[in-house]
Amino acid sequence: MSLGVILVNLGTPSAPTAKALRRYLREFLGDERVVPLPRLLWLPLLYTVISIIRSWATAKAYRKIWMPEGSPLAVHTSALAEKLRQQGWVVAVAMRYGQPDIANAFNQLKQQGCQSFFILPLYPQYSQTTTGSVFDKVSDVLSHWPEQPSFYFLSDYHAEPAYIEAVADSIRDYWQQNGKPDRLLISFHGLPEKSQRQGDPYYNQCMISGKLIASKLGLSESDWQIVFQSRFGPTQWLQPYCVEVLKGLPGQGIKKVDVVCPGFAVDCLETLEEIAQTNREIFLGAGGRQYRYIPALNAQKRHAEMLARIIDSRVRKY
Repeated sequence: MSLGVILVNLGTPSAPTAKALRRYLREFLGDERVVPLPRLLWLPLLYTVISIIRSWATAKAYRKIWMPEGSPLAVHTSALAEKLRQQGWVVAVAMRYGQPDIANAFNQLKQQGCQSFFILPLYPQYSQTTTGSVFDKVSDVLSHWPEQPSFYFLSDYHAEPAYIEAVADSIRDYWQQNGKPDRLLISFHGLPEKSQRQGDPYYNQCMISGKLIASKLGLSESDWQIVFQSRFGPTQWLQPYCVEVLKGLPGQGIKKVDVVCPGFAVDCLETLEEIAQTNREIFLGAGGRQYRYIPALNAQKRHAEMLARIIDSRVRKY
């Protein structure tokens, strides 16, 4: 049977405008996996207040990083898919929120003769808010098919040797060209602390990924640390917070910092605007001298080769 691969990423607005952001935020924040509040309370607030207020500020942030070809997340994901096709796989791109959606990806591959599917969410570390939500959507889409196809769902690849090697090699190449910093911050997207207490393995998987990457690079304990970014709202999130660490490092004599975000397969708003721009200003404002963001793997050849190795290893077992 012909196998089709679906690369699934989070999603992106169709344009850096408040109107497009309102539509995107209502779908994204309307997902109960993302905001687990009672729908009768949350959805009216989301549609009448939250999405309207946040859309203007978020659209402004998107305009800072928007590419001529479109949203960086969409552009890099599509380019990565093309590199994976060059590895010999039949590939479609899907977004959990926005377009192209998961149903479209399934139909596209079905029209190409694919009878079985490999679902690959581009989240190395599993979280119920990301990978779990993709699984929900895949199940919903396939529940409407008259005949259920066979498929493999990759829940995470946080400790895959190919993944660790690809990230470490990317960092090593960056340092060979630009020199090493005083400290490397390995930053992952944050989640509310209660997610860990509820059994979400995300935090533990982030810690494992960070330690394996540092070990592959041969770093000592003082050379690196794990932080969590993108905190939102008044509740406690996974710590240490990236922003607070950046504010404190210059006072400890750490004046040159590099930040890498291995939880992001491709660059997007959170890496290009928050990490690369906003957090740079915070660190330099606190007395730092040099702040650099090491780009995501994006459509590097090593990224496609890494994904191909993971798919191949699972397909042989499958």
